[in-house]
Amino acid sequence: MLLKDKNAVIYGSGSIGGAVARAFAREGARVHLAGRNPESLAAVAGQIRAAGGEVETARIDALDEAAVDEHADAVAASAGGLDISFNLITHGDVQGTPLAEMRLADFERPVLTAARTMFLTSRAAARHMIGQGSGVILMFGGYGDPAPRLGGLQVAFGALESLRRALACELGPHGVRVLTLQTGGITESLPADFEYREAITTEIVGKTMLGRAATLEDVGAVAAFAASDRARAMTATSLNITCGSQVD
Repeated sequence: MLLKDKNAVIYGSGSIGGAVARAFAREGARVHLAGRNPESLAAVAGQIRAAGGEVETARIDALDEAAVDEHADAVAASAGGLDISFNLITHGDVQGTPLAEMRLADFERPVLTAARTMFLTSRAAARHMIGQGSGVILMFGGYGDPAPRLGGLQVAFGALESLRRALACELGPHGVRVLTLQTGGITESLPADFEYREAITTEIVGKTMLGRAATLEDVGAVAAFAASDRARAMTATSLNITCGSQVD
């Protein structure tokens, strides 16, 4: 198994976080699932345990500095190390509104949320990974090409890419890798009544070379590979799982 005996912390137990958690568990990782929704945490943990995987849950806010640090310290102490960190919480973005018509609060919310939470969780993991001389920090998001009416989300992705490069540069000498899974939108993760769902399908997904979007299963499989030693030569870059984005 790709991640046998690895300790993986996953923040966020929604559709994407759950898919990654299940994939990591199937590949032998001990999953430490953290999030704010106890029902969602319990549901994903139940699926993992039913399949014979190992999982622990913690109710924390990944925007809370003290909570993030305390949780990472507890995982490292109880499990003997922290090998993988993947932040998949939502950023509170508003999509479908042109930038020229968007409220400042709606624009800046995903930018501030993404930068804050990714810095906090990466820092908490890095402090343990540096001592181990190994580890993988994963990020999620980033459209291959500019996409319309994504509000502050596209800017947030840009901020995360800058953070990823900085972290990779500083942590590389300590054996820690930092990667981004770059998607063009995961339509499976969108609510059926999401007003921008059709636009994403036609304007982004419909223009990919494969004529589809990556599935949740695709995301989990690529994440497991990226976190494994089979990708040990990869850092400071993104893994393009946009299915061949061709957005104008």
